[in-house]
This record gives sequence, C-alpha cells and structure tokens, in this order.
Amino acid sequence: MIIKPKVRGFICTNAHPIGCAANVEEQIAYSKAQIDSHQGNGPKNVLVIGCSTGYGLASRITATFGYGANTLGVCFEKAPSDKTGSPGYYNTAAFQAAAAAAGLYAHTINGDAFSTAIKDQVIQLLKDGIGKVDLVVYSLASPRRTDPVTGEVFSSVLKPIGKAHTSKNLNTDTLKLTEVTLEPASEAEIAHTVKVMGGEDWELWLEALQAADLLAEGAQTVAYTYLGDKLTWPIYGQATIGRAKEDLDRAAKQIDAKLHAIKGGAHVAVLKALVTQASSAIPLMPLYLSILFKVMKEHDSNEHCIEQIERLFSECLYSKTPRLDSANRYRVDEKELDPAVQSRVEEIWNQVNEENLMQLIDYQAYSSDFLKLFGFGLEGIDYEEDVSPQVSSNF
Repeated sequence: MIIKPKVRGFICTNAHPIGCAANVEEQIAYSKAQIDSHQGNGPKNVLVIGCSTGYGLASRITATFGYGANTLGVCFEKAPSDKTGSPGYYNTAAFQAAAAAAGLYAHTINGDAFSTAIKDQVIQLLKDGIGKVDLVVYSLASPRRTDPVTGEVFSSVLKPIGKAHTSKNLNTDTLKLTEVTLEPASEAEIAHTVKVMGGEDWELWLEALQAADLLAEGAQTVAYTYLGDKLTWPIYGQATIGRAKEDLDRAAKQIDAKLHAIKGGAHVAVLKALVTQASSAIPLMPLYLSILFKVMKEHDSNEHCIEQIERLFSECLYSKTPRLDSANRYRVDEKELDPAVQSRVEEIWNQVNEENLMQLIDYQAYSSDFLKLFGFGLEGIDYEEDVSPQVSSNF
C-alpha cells in the first residue's frame, strides 16, 4: 500500500514502517557519534519500561549504541494487520534489527507494563538471560492504568486544580488561534491521575526486581518528568499532572532509600518540552512548542529526544558531578528554562494573533516533529512507493 499520514486533531492513525526505521537509524547514528566522550563510564545491563517511542526509545538507543549495554525493553504496541502497526512497533522492530546486526543483546516484551504478569515475565527473562540490571529507566506514558491487585481501571485527566484555566490554543487542524477553558478537576479525577501518572507503578517495578535479587550493586533507576515554566505551569504544575509529578518525587525518595542497601539510587529526571504523542494532546502545548522551537533555534540550543538523553546519561547518570536541583532531581531542561529563552517565548505568546501567527511561531518545526513520530516527512524516503505494512519482529 501507499502510506500517507492520516491525521485527526492531535493524533495520527497510521505509521510508515520505512520512515520509522529511518528515524531510529538517525538516532543510532547520533548515539554512535558520542561514544568517544563517554570515557568508559556507563550501564552494562539496562531495563527500559516504556521503550518504544520518545524518551524511552532514545534511552534504549543511547544505552545500546552509545554504551554497548544489553537491554531488555517493555512496551505495549500494535502489530500490523491489514492496517499499519503502531509507530512504536516499527521503531522497536528497527531497533532490534540494528542491535542484532551489531551483535548486541536486545529483547523486547510487548504487553501491559502495569500488570503483574508482565513484571513476572521480565523477571524470568532476566534470570534466564542477562541477569542483574544496573539501570532501570521508567518512561511509561499511558492515559489509563488497571490496578494489578484490584482490577480497577483508572483514567487520567488534564485539568487544573482549584479553578478553571483559560488559555490561547493552536488548533492544528485549522491553524487558527482559539481560546480553550479547562474546568477544574474533582478530587476523584486528581486521585485517578495520580494512580496512572504518579510513582506507584515505578515503586512496584523496583520492589519486584529487588525481591528477585535482580538489581546489581550500585544500580540506578530514573523516571522522566516535565516541569516547564510560567506559561505551562497552569497545566503541568497547578494541575492534575502536577499532582502526579509530586507523587513521582515521593516515589523517588522511597525507592532511593530502599536502594541504599546496594549502594544504588533513584532520581526523577526533568527533561525539556518536545513533541510527543502525549504532549500533542495537551491544550496550549502545540502553540507553546511552536514558539519555543523558534526561540531555541535562534539561541542555537534546541534539542530532540536523543540529544536530551545523551546529556542525561553523560552529564547526570554517569557524571561525577551530576546536575541536581534542590529536590534531588536530575535537570536537563536548563536550555529551555534559560531566562532569555523564556522571556522571549512569553513576549511572543503575548503578541501572537491570527494575523501574525505564522510570522511569530515555527509551526513547520512542530508539524515536522509531529509527523516524524509516525515515520513521515523524513528525507530520502519515497512516500509514493508501494510499501507493505508487514514488518517481521521477534517480540
């Protein structure tokens, strides 16, 4: 079939297998180019929970091709049928093929990472395979979670807490500016969001691994978050997501204390805003990102997933002087939060209107990054070519 992007609002309902593979190869090439700067420090056996897209995929690529680590990944992706598979399916197939060609161990389990069954499967596979891990990356992004004990399904919401919030918003279908008002969350909605996006499942993973004696001496674990600044604070700070992120900080402290016995540690890592399948669904983010990219390009400081994760590994996880904030979080978002960058972003935000929209923002960069998530818009690929959606994989 000839595969063209089918975009509806903030989602794309198909993916291009060759484009996804090319996107993975670009990140692998970047990671390989950084090897000489690593000075022999880095992980040996890595578990990536949420390994198929975005920061999780970049983490797996960095560990494997930047540091030569063995990796076990967990994801929940849709295989192709008469329709295309999910982008994460194609990403993972391409990653595993590249790892196999390089003679590097990489295995993937496709299933619900929130479930006890998948945790048990991972534990057995580690026991039968690479053994103890020295790095656990937690990078799950899901709108809902089934409690592994009670079976209750919890759904997250993107709402402010306490009072409604009205903001400018870019309608990516019409390319028109609108106003969007988010009503405040109920206590039940806050609790559900914390259940899905907080630190409980991260804790359960580390407890299971520690009980099975599968954490190496000095093992580290990291979970990813975003904080932002003034413009995004009503959505990410004083909001349901912010409450979940507070719970992630709580979990980091609990896990860190339990890992002291093996001289390990747990941290939350704060990363910059990027176009992801999750962020594109959040009101105000398409406009904020379109402005941010323009300003960061002017400052020659814009980064994508792979650059962010490379710096997280080299400047935080495996640095003798890691960049930590007062809450013991790793910080790799300092370029976004540069006062000069944020000041200019806020200035444009206040000025932008229907008439000057395309002059003041870089929507092309936002749109390009969005389509690239699904394997579209990459150079050197003939998108008029008849392509089979079927791609073999061993996961």
